[in-house]
Order: sequence, then C-alpha cells, then structure tokens
Amino acid sequence: MSTLRNKVQLIGNLGNDPEIVTVASGQKLAKFSMATNESYKNNKGERIKDTQWHNVVAWGKTAELIELYLGKGKEVALEGKLVTRSWDDPEGKKRYATEVHCQTLLML
Repeated sequence: MSTLRNKVQLIGNLGNDPEIVTVASGQKLAKFSMATNESYKNNKGERIKDTQWHNVVAWGKTAELIELYLGKGKEVALEGKLVTRSWDDPEGKKRYATEVHCQTLLML
C-alpha cells in the first residue's frame, strides 16, 4: 500500500517540444508541459471540456527516448510522482513549482 502514497497516472498530449538538458554528470533531463482533457455535461446539458496543464520532468533513458521520439501534440501515457520544489527569484521572493517526475512513459 505504501506505493500508492504519491503516484500519478496521466494520459494526454505534449503542449510543447520537450526541452532537453544534459547536466554536468552527463545525464539527460527532459522537461515538457502536458495537457489532459476531461469532458462532462453541466446542469444545462451542455458539454464542457476541461483542460488541465501539467509540468513533466524525466531523467536518464526516459529523457533520451523523449528526445528521440516526442514532440508537440504527441499523445502519451505516463506514470510518476508529484514533486514540489522551491527557489528564491532574483527579487528574493520564494517561488514554488509542482512537477510530475515521470518514471514510466508509453507513447500512444
């Protein structure tokens, strides 16, 4: 049951071409935004489409595959975990970002 504590599964489309970075250790990092869509009918019977955007980060071999095969608009399924990081901006204000750290990726 402990594996269910921080687990995210998403199916959606890349919102941009992945940004690929090679860090000092030589390991690759891929960053991209991903849109997930959900539709439902409101109380008037109108179909409403709700789009949520997610920031995704992948490391290592997964990042290498993303670099080779994925681009804006491609549909993927992924599994990972939510990670929140913080930093101080140039004005000294504390900033936060929540990202999905991708552990498994399936190209659809």
